[in-house]
Amino acid sequence: MAIPLGHFVLALGFLVVGVGGGTVMAVTTLPGLSGLAHLHVLLVGWIAVTILGAMTQFVPVWSGVTIHSRRLALAQLWLVTGGLAGFAAALLAGALAWLPVGGVLMLAGIWTFVYNVGRTIARARPYDFTERHFVFALACFGLVAPLGLLLALDFTTPVFGSLGISRFEVHLSHATIALYGALLATVVGALFQLTQMFTQSEPDRFDEALLRLEQLCFPGGIALLALGRGLTLETLARVGAVGLLLGLAAFALVIARLLARATVDRSPMLARYRVVAASMLAWVALAGPTWWANSIGYGSLFGHPDGRGLLLFGVFGFVVIGSLYHIVPFIIWIERYSDRLGFERVPMIDDLYDDRLERADFWATVVGFGGLSAGPLIGLPTVAMTASSVVAAVGVGLFVANVLVTIHRHGPGGIAGVLATALESTDDSHAAGASDPDVAPDR
Repeated sequence: MAIPLGHFVLALGFLVVGVGGGTVMAVTTLPGLSGLAHLHVLLVGWIAVTILGAMTQFVPVWSGVTIHSRRLALAQLWLVTGGLAGFAAALLAGALAWLPVGGVLMLAGIWTFVYNVGRTIARARPYDFTERHFVFALACFGLVAPLGLLLALDFTTPVFGSLGISRFEVHLSHATIALYGALLATVVGALFQLTQMFTQSEPDRFDEALLRLEQLCFPGGIALLALGRGLTLETLARVGAVGLLLGLAAFALVIARLLARATVDRSPMLARYRVVAASMLAWVALAGPTWWANSIGYGSLFGHPDGRGLLLFGVFGFVVIGSLYHIVPFIIWIERYSDRLGFERVPMIDDLYDDRLERADFWATVVGFGGLSAGPLIGLPTVAMTASSVVAAVGVGLFVANVLVTIHRHGPGGIAGVLATALESTDDSHAAGASDPDVAPDR
């Protein structure tokens, strides 16, 4: 339990730093390459570290196998977070010669994660929808890390000139694989499983057809888009973009249909997954014309130049926030209360967090991130964008406080105890998640 919770606690720390930094950047200028540092803190520090912790815990549960190594699961956490902290500090300080140090640590941590979870999931056969996407995402994580290290080296020592390629091309491929292969593919695989579980609904024949279309188009589209951008072959990149968007649109429709057929009351997860489905469809609609016109330009990296917020906040952000509202209380409940069930009065999983704070952070993040996402599209004035940043920061602060208070009140030894236990969790005599109950739908 301590290892995934350790990932989540440190990821929340990066979220606070990222949102706080973004709010400051909305009103003033930070030193160095602050924009690049801010992006890495949010995407690597918050989203990716959360993914590392969640996959380490739930791939064994979902696939019915034990984690390969707890020691490696712990090592990946400190390598990635330590490397990212140094990497971001070097960017802010303008000390570009130190970037490879952080890059090497992140590379070691990500490859440790890929090896550990890869060895774990390799024992699961046959692969289902979620596992196929996780395998693809692991391959992308494995590719994106060395490309990132080469880009870090190239800031001070020319790397690409002798290879006949440009930094720009490698940068586009690196970002494409990271955004759509490592992060978005993981989101797609996990969201399908979690939406079924939380809605208690199953895909019908039309949904199954859409899912087959997604599996045909989405992974191949990402590969072709990354390759086309890396080789500056616009036709190849355009074909890949069409495949990616077609597959993602099909998947978003499946999620929207499952949510519409939900047989349960409102929950923090379902409320946020509705935002995710709407954001996916809106982002696809905006990215389509943009990528058809220019699929290899830096301005279209995130799809529509003004649609970046829909992907980063509406999709990645709300998936993570919604999922953590179940994952964190669930892990704590299993560890602390499950063996007391039937012997004494124990709280339900949803009783562990404050539902009033949850609703407050939901509306604050919807309004705040909604303003940040829509602002560039409809031309909101600067004061409105600044106000949206502040409201979003308040919402994120409420979410982080709610999760951390839950861990403090119900976790073993509170937040400090979770981190201290994670540092000591190096025993591989039993694998993480091996004794956890099944939390996924029947395979």
